[in-house]
Amino acid sequence: MRRLAAGLAAAALGATVVATAASPALADDPGLDPDVAGGHTSLKLDVNPEPAWRGKPLSIEGKLSVQCDEDYISGFVSVHHADHCKKQERWHRLAHKRVVILFRADRGGRWEHVDTVRTSGRGYFGLRVPARESGTWRAVFEGSGHLAPSEGTDWVKVIGRH
Repeated sequence: MRRLAAGLAAAALGATVVATAASPALADDPGLDPDVAGGHTSLKLDVNPEPAWRGKPLSIEGKLSVQCDEDYISGFVSVHHADHCKKQERWHRLAHKRVVILFRADRGGRWEHVDTVRTSGRGYFGLRVPARESGTWRAVFEGSGHLAPSEGTDWVKVIGRH
């Protein structure tokens, strides 16, 4: 409650980011502070081209956002929607968050780890990999602090000889 009150007071003064006095353990555990709701996140994923030629590069791109009507806390920094979201903006992009890229071939099997990337300062991420076979691509944001996890998927058909 103290962190939320301090953040709201700073927001009223026009501050965009407020350092909190919470310990790292408290900031990383959303269950310890019932007054702060987790920020609802959205992860959009797009893999192109579709269909793809075997051996040619695939562009894996996406963006990670948090819903503007939620306040959220990440580590020692408390960010409030009133300071970052424009009045017409419903979602705010999240910068410097870790996103895991996975792939599962159509012929079955487990999810295969492809890479781990970070979102840019504007909330976007991207990666280029060679197309091997048809299957589903998956990007996963595991959540952090008071941000809820989210994921996105995209199926791509790969054509051409083995």
